[in-house]
Amino acid sequence: HSAVTRIQVQRPGFNYTFAHICILNNDKTCIVDDIVHVLEELKAARSSNRTNFAITYPITHLKDGREVYNGHQLGGVTVHSKDRVKSAEAIQLTYYLQAINSLNDMVAEKWESIFCDTVELFQKSNRKVKMYPFTSSSLKEDFQKTSRVSERYLITSLVLVVTLAILCCSMQDCVRSKPWLGLLGLLTVTLATLTAAGIINLTGGKYNSTFLGIPFVMLGHGLYGTFEMLSSWRKTREDQHVKERTAAVFADSMLSFSLTTAMYLVTFGIGASPFTNIEAARIFCCNSCIAIFFNYLYVLSFYGSSLVFTGYIENNYQHSIFCRKVPKPEVLQEKPAWYRFLLTAKFSEDTADSEETNTYESHLLVWFLKRYYCDWITNTYVKPFVVLFYLVYISFALMGYLQVSEGSDLSNIVATATRTIEYTTAQQKYFSNYSPVIGFYIYESIEYWNTSVQEDVLEYTKGFVRISWFESYLNYLRKLNISTGLPKKNFTDMLRNSFLKAPQFAHFSEDIIFSKKYNNEVDVVASRMFLVAKTMETKREELYDLLETLRKLSLTSKVKFIVFNPSFVYMDRYASSVGAPLQNSCISALFLLFFSAFLVADSLINVWLTLTVASVEFGVIGFMTLWKVELDCISVLCLIYGINYTIDNCAPLLSTFVLGKEFTRTKWVKNALEVHGVAILQSYLCYIVGLIPLAAVPSNLTRTLFRCLFLIALVTFFHCFAILPVILTFLPPSKKKRKEKKNPENREEIECVEMVDMDSTRVVDQITTV
Repeated sequence: HSAVTRIQVQRPGFNYTFAHICILNNDKTCIVDDIVHVLEELKAARSSNRTNFAITYPITHLKDGREVYNGHQLGGVTVHSKDRVKSAEAIQLTYYLQAINSLNDMVAEKWESIFCDTVELFQKSNRKVKMYPFTSSSLKEDFQKTSRVSERYLITSLVLVVTLAILCCSMQDCVRSKPWLGLLGLLTVTLATLTAAGIINLTGGKYNSTFLGIPFVMLGHGLYGTFEMLSSWRKTREDQHVKERTAAVFADSMLSFSLTTAMYLVTFGIGASPFTNIEAARIFCCNSCIAIFFNYLYVLSFYGSSLVFTGYIENNYQHSIFCRKVPKPEVLQEKPAWYRFLLTAKFSEDTADSEETNTYESHLLVWFLKRYYCDWITNTYVKPFVVLFYLVYISFALMGYLQVSEGSDLSNIVATATRTIEYTTAQQKYFSNYSPVIGFYIYESIEYWNTSVQEDVLEYTKGFVRISWFESYLNYLRKLNISTGLPKKNFTDMLRNSFLKAPQFAHFSEDIIFSKKYNNEVDVVASRMFLVAKTMETKREELYDLLETLRKLSLTSKVKFIVFNPSFVYMDRYASSVGAPLQNSCISALFLLFFSAFLVADSLINVWLTLTVASVEFGVIGFMTLWKVELDCISVLCLIYGINYTIDNCAPLLSTFVLGKEFTRTKWVKNALEVHGVAILQSYLCYIVGLIPLAAVPSNLTRTLFRCLFLIALVTFFHCFAILPVILTFLPPSKKKRKEKKNPENREEIECVEMVDMDSTRVVDQITTV
């Protein structure tokens, strides 16, 4: 304490100490915690060999007769009989600084920084005593520290995603391989994210560590859109002109991509609206909306033009990486083996006209899905095990869902090796018996001299351990045999005089605000008292219940008052962050699904989509609870994203299946997986690889982010490749009703006239006759 009070902040022409910036008493001395006076008296008693001084808990008596509360200043207390303190494991000292102007704020901020350095220096020379400094700026600094400690992990994540995106778009055929499109797809997502960041920066937006989740939001949505376009390109005929192939790609993939983008904009738009009262969540959702919007524009323009460019390279039989002309097979035979390996390509002339072999089937993922997985997942003997596995999934999800807890721990949003973590851990360990001091502020002029008003005030403080100046003052007046039912003028005069004379009120001299009126009459316009509640091990839950109880009383009581404690700020933050953003996003998602039911070709698409989203969200909430993740601001933002991520991946599968005609359900399940499964698998692999480095970041915020996003991706993948392919084979829609009989007399005959230009670029005009 002596070292802290000697701290100096050097400014030009003057050195500020604690005495210059502290809050002052009536006698113009700095206000310090009562435990300091207790320790001083204990030290004086020991030096004079007095044994009659005893510390009681949670209220003790000083030599000057004052009763002081030490419940929030002594921790880990062991008591003798009659509440006499035998020992205490922890002591908490609080230093109060003024904040009256900009210079004072600057000096106080510098003083806090030197304070932390002083405590750490003192700790090094006194190893036996563990010290945990915490200031008004510690939480902000530790919250932003997550961004700094995450930098090298995010760079590692970017390298891994780039590598895998290139590999996922590559194949042995050097002409049809598209490694540049994998890289350009990631570049498209990066440009959209940087554009959003630039706009936020130019408009004076504020950044926080929750922005770490935005690149992963963009990665899941943007990469899937680009991979879906690449998958549509593989389905086009190679003998078509690039313009026709590009048109077919946009017609096939951009409708679903546009709808899912609209879903992202609506759900995150609600989160960015005034309906969300959490600033961090609102800024996160606003930035996400801007990034998603520009990602859509960049996919239409930048990535679309990149697809056209690589299409011309493919039509000219140029190498997909080096862009040089690939020689014919007979020329390659004369080259070395390594040269033939690098320039391996399949020419159209190599395939007979009667064969309908797709040249892209040599792609590893396409080959795996078409040759093996589609037949295996729809096998009659596999389906029962998948259904059983889904029941196990629902059971564990329900078990976790019933144990969901709201997070109100500060350590969940900051980096791990920080002052906030150390301080809050010690606070919960040693000072959980009593809650922090709660300010009880009466902000109206009431008839304090009226006995009934006094009883009304005291009525709302029952059930708490009181350190109330008001009740102490009434007791003080009663000891002086003074009636509290005096007329107004006599009461206020007595209040002012007795208050200033009474030693026990010297510490709280600013707790009564007097106002002079006509004829020198004095009125009490505002006052406050301090309450401390007895709490148990479930401190957070009890404090939250206490906060809600006091708020309800403030609305229904005859006396107008408000309650405040700094810990309430974080409880409000988590309490409101759990309900509002998730509720608004779910409502907006359901509304959009309902509205789009009138636009899509079949309303069953939206029915299945809604059920799938509900199943995924239910599972994610349940499993993240089993994985020790609380429902806080970060996890709720992830759940909002999970709605969109599920729709992103499942909507094309369900649309292809529901709208399919002829054949059987099993056939259309296989077809849906063959058409969209590769894009889903590619984006999933890149997404998981990008998430893995996030698990190693030394921050609880990123730990929550990783666990939630990983569960969202895993559960969605499980539904896309296992649950939906099995369930759709025996549930509506029925394909028999959609079957149309073929009329052998009505056939389409197609005549094709092939025109070859000088560069061997083949253009086919189709003339159709019936």
